[in-house]
Amino acid sequence: MKIAIASDHGGYALKQELLPYLASLGHTLVDMGCSGPESVDYPDYGIPCAEAVARGEAEAGLLICGTGIGISIAANKVKGIRCALCTDPVMARLCREHNDANMLALGGRIIGGELAKDIARVFFSTDFTGGRHQRRVDKIMDYDRNR
Repeated sequence: MKIAIASDHGGYALKQELLPYLASLGHTLVDMGCSGPESVDYPDYGIPCAEAVARGEAEAGLLICGTGIGISIAANKVKGIRCALCTDPVMARLCREHNDANMLALGGRIIGGELAKDIARVFFSTDFTGGRHQRRVDKIMDYDRNR
């Protein structure tokens, strides 16, 4: 899977830990910044990353800031994006199965590297189940298209 990944300074260290791990799972990664631990603004990285996913330049995205909250809010302003902030593998599985989330957000100051790896592995290996959940995702996407 081709994954666009971005962080702010609060997520930079975790991003650096996840890049080689995700590559070892066979994913192609597009690192969209930031490039160091110096203070930056999460919308400057989260929004372009989400736009790349919305345009189909990547199949999915991974965003990391200090808590995961700000960068997920920014990403969800982009039409076509369903970014889910996950703090455990169950959330990662269910947001893919039920909500067809196309971006994962993590909190670099909230969870450790091993838990982040488990969450990312589950998120990027779980398929949308469709069925009764498709109707709900369609309603979200209809709203998105018409706003």
